[in-house]
Amino acid sequence: METGAEAAENAAAADAGTDDAVCHCRHKHRTEKEEKDLLNRLSRIEGQVRGIKAMVQDERYCPDILVQVSAVQSALNGFCKVLLSNHIKTCVVEDIRNGNEETAVAELCETIKKMM
Repeated sequence: METGAEAAENAAAADAGTDDAVCHCRHKHRTEKEEKDLLNRLSRIEGQVRGIKAMVQDERYCPDILVQVSAVQSALNGFCKVLLSNHIKTCVVEDIRNGNEETAVAELCETIKKMM
């Protein structure tokens, strides 16, 4: 669901004609399979985080908690890899085909820097 601020930004982008020119608008339409995979991954991660919270509340041994935190970090990295791969295969390719190579590459480099 779109917030008021997002709706205003999207309306402004549409007025400027930028949504059609490049793929990196604030919304991305995913296939049903892509969305299901991403949401399943996030649900598993959410469950793992709840488990860690319960471990803290139960005063579990620190190394045991840290092992679970490491598992969550690994799961988040996996989520990011899938999302980035989908982004490259769709948005970046589309931007390059539309003649926006420099913008697409700059945005991709910036995204990768933020992930590291």
